[in-house]
Amino acid sequence: MNAINMDRRSWLKASGALVIGFAAGGLPNPAAAWTEKPVAGDQVAAFLAIDQEGNVTVYIGKVDLGTGVRTGFMQIAAEELDVPLSRIRVVEGDTALTPDQGATYGSLSIQVGGVALRAAAATARRELLKRAADRLGVPVAGVGVEDGVVVAPTGRVSYAELVRAGGLELKVDTAAPIKPPNARRIVGQAIPRVDIPQKVFGHPDYVHDFKIEGMLHGRPVRPPRMGAVAEAVDEASVAHIPGIVRLVHQGAFVGVVAENEWSAIKAARELKVRWSAWAGLPDQAKIWEHVRATPVAQAQVTQERGDPAAAITGAARRLSASYDFAIHTHGSMGPSCAVAEFKDGKLTSWSASQATHNLRKQLAMMLAMPVEQVRCIYLEGAGCYGRNGHEDAAADAALLAKAVGRPVRVQWMRADEHGWDPKGPPHLVDLRAGLDAAGNITGWESEAFIPKGAGGNVDLTAAELSGLPRESLQSPGNIVHNLALPYAVPAVKTTCHRLETTPFRPSWIRTPGRMQNTFANESFLDECAAEAKVDPIEYRLRMLPPEETRGREVLERVARLANWQPRPSPQRDLSGEWVTGRGVTYCKYELVRTFIAGVAEVSVNRGTGEIRVTRFFCTHDCGQMINPGGVRTQVEGNIIHTLSRTLYEEITYDRGAVTSLDWGSYRVIAFPEVPQITVELIDRPAEAPWGAGEPSAAIVPSAVSNAVFDATGVRMRSVPFLPAKFKAAAQST
Repeated sequence: MNAINMDRRSWLKASGALVIGFAAGGLPNPAAAWTEKPVAGDQVAAFLAIDQEGNVTVYIGKVDLGTGVRTGFMQIAAEELDVPLSRIRVVEGDTALTPDQGATYGSLSIQVGGVALRAAAATARRELLKRAADRLGVPVAGVGVEDGVVVAPTGRVSYAELVRAGGLELKVDTAAPIKPPNARRIVGQAIPRVDIPQKVFGHPDYVHDFKIEGMLHGRPVRPPRMGAVAEAVDEASVAHIPGIVRLVHQGAFVGVVAENEWSAIKAARELKVRWSAWAGLPDQAKIWEHVRATPVAQAQVTQERGDPAAAITGAARRLSASYDFAIHTHGSMGPSCAVAEFKDGKLTSWSASQATHNLRKQLAMMLAMPVEQVRCIYLEGAGCYGRNGHEDAAADAALLAKAVGRPVRVQWMRADEHGWDPKGPPHLVDLRAGLDAAGNITGWESEAFIPKGAGGNVDLTAAELSGLPRESLQSPGNIVHNLALPYAVPAVKTTCHRLETTPFRPSWIRTPGRMQNTFANESFLDECAAEAKVDPIEYRLRMLPPEETRGREVLERVARLANWQPRPSPQRDLSGEWVTGRGVTYCKYELVRTFIAGVAEVSVNRGTGEIRVTRFFCTHDCGQMINPGGVRTQVEGNIIHTLSRTLYEEITYDRGAVTSLDWGSYRVIAFPEVPQITVELIDRPAEAPWGAGEPSAAIVPSAVSNAVFDATGVRMRSVPFLPAKFKAAAQST
């Protein structure tokens, strides 16, 4: 399909016809790079277009990171418009074509992006039915819709005809009526994901596959120490390599550009650079001492009720513990990749960024360009989630493309990904509690030591290394969430000590903060239950507020799902080489949405310290489910991924740089180590849809920790649960 170039008003009058060209295989045609359409989030035309054949294009600011939300968006539009799924296509994350709905994170794609799309579709449907009723001479109540055709006793008229009559120049009405649950035929059904066939048969359109005419290949040459500067670059050291186009050196940024990828790889490996010395990272063996010694920028109280200090002091029994969570890398399956092109003074960037509108602003700032002259287009990345390296690869490509005046593709290597993507920061929580004679918690205090900042943009490595403009902010994610308790403790205070600095450039990794804080809270709550000699599920049910019926339900249902046998932990028989146990966790995500409960079953070798998770049970309530099949795979993926983080993952580093630069040194879960997973979904079609992309990850570390305690009487308070840590904890028990 050829690109259609027209101004905004002409576009609106042209029935919402498609305005983006597509090449064979589905990758965007760069010739369409500067076609314009409405993108304001309050306009129906920002979300929807209907062409002359009645096909519907959905434009969405959120992107599918392999989670299946693209199928969910199609279901929403098809349902509200009464159009077959086969006639829906989705354009996502293109700054010239899609509304700015913020970054794709926080499990908000359906909850925010999908709800906005549904309002736009409901608004469009209401208007189209009104137009049809006027044309057919019947009241609105007398018309219906069949596959995008409005029908009445007096005749039929298609959406395509109705749109040609007046376009979709409408304001979105967030109060426009949506279909009631009993009228839905597509939403709520486990529709097969539309992206799976291409992937199964080896024809996915990843950013790594994208090519453009005249494209060169670039590679960054990173410093061997993170704060080092390139003092001299020896161009003669790569003169023997054919196809070298340009070496780029600006401050600590060094890059090579070549006619082919292999020449770029060889040049990046063989280029001789004199780097300055730098040793600014803390001693990894003393990371938690370093965290405690870091200056505090702000003390942020996230929950306060009563006088917990006095309650703990006067309690019959007092407990305290510290929990820590290691620094993690994203470990994306495919290293980051991006393509950039400067043409007619404008920059087009193709990447797997999950925040293309934000990336657009960052690239414009870095290159001192008007933001209107930058377009960022999302293409799916391999194993892309969280703010990993794709935005950084986009910045590398933009710098190199500007230097050579031709399109440049930058493909990171595995060492680039593990060494230079942003990290999930170290997370430390101290907890104290007081129990009365009956074992009830009378007071609770917790203090988290976490970096300052929230879920904003993460500085681009290329801008930082080259000394170009950047925001210079820390963005570790909204990591204060879920330190506050979902339980009815009479006296409680939870405080986040927001630290001035953190060892590595931080960013949000799946379930940022919610996972770490839930790990600390639910593990320590289990300590209280054990001290009180009360069954862990009964203890939680006892503490839930009476009005928290949905939280109570997920706990009761996971107990039935796992065939839970009530008793206090740990088990009585702690003998034998291999012992088994089970542990439970509950979470109300951010204390406002999505209820989850989980039970882990483990087998532990008391001699070697090896921990195996053999079964995991989860009950999940995210309100209305658009696609239950998609929700189920999300939950299963969360559990598997977080088991990897809980049992194995931890970056290693020396005083200058990350040293875990491959899969041998950064251990992840293997297929034989994946447990049997049983998921029970609770559908509430009359409720609002909430997120499913992250919440179930939050329950995994504490469920496993509690299961290990149940099996062995040993508390695992430090992620990852390595055998050496188990043996050390066993010796101190």
